[in-house]
Amino acid sequence: MLNLNEIDVFYGDIQILYKISFRVEERKIVSLLGSNGAGKTTTIKTISGVLRPLSGRVEFEGAIIDRTPPFKIVELGIIQVPEGRKIFPLMTVMENLELGSYTPAPKKQRHQSLEFVFDLFPILKERKLQIAGTLSGGEQQMLAIGRGLMSLPKLLMLDEPSLGLGPLIVKLIFETIKKINETGATILLVEQNVKAALLLSSKAYVLENGKIAMEGNAEELMNQERVRKAYMGM
Repeated sequence: MLNLNEIDVFYGDIQILYKISFRVEERKIVSLLGSNGAGKTTTIKTISGVLRPLSGRVEFEGAIIDRTPPFKIVELGIIQVPEGRKIFPLMTVMENLELGSYTPAPKKQRHQSLEFVFDLFPILKERKLQIAGTLSGGEQQMLAIGRGLMSLPKLLMLDEPSLGLGPLIVKLIFETIKKINETGATILLVEQNVKAALLLSSKAYVLENGKIAMEGNAEELMNQERVRKAYMGM
């Protein structure tokens, strides 16, 4: 479904990504792992069209999209749930969700999508008229994911969904990601919580200093001593 082929990405004169290549197959969960500053967020911003590679290609469903505007990429079905949630804090829960379905196709299915989101996150239905900025951190993360789902994603990119959350909420978020994948959505998961991400994923790539340092299926990486020492404290 998604193929990155040797992309180089810069912020101004500073190179952040070096010849990054990886694939995401349809209906799979693929993790992009690494520490802070490794280039994970830069990678998904490039996929979203917010950043443009200086060289290399980004392909989605066989089409080259690395010069496609971000709003067109959303229409293709690539949806990013950003790090830090980035909800609209002065709007209600319902208004935030409705903004996720502003393009023509999702707007037609808004009612069905709302029911799906409320089934996943019943607390959002209870608080649909509440101002979003007054929700807890975990509830805001649920809202951010729910808003992404309202766009009917083919590829859902989740940037650090467990960041800053307590263990019980993290467990719930990862269980929900699995449920979303089981409905047919393809997921690219960007995470520092390496163990939890690997337990969920079919394949993973490890970024270090803007380069792919390791790749493999989740079980292989879980058992690699380098991964266990550097990212899992084992």
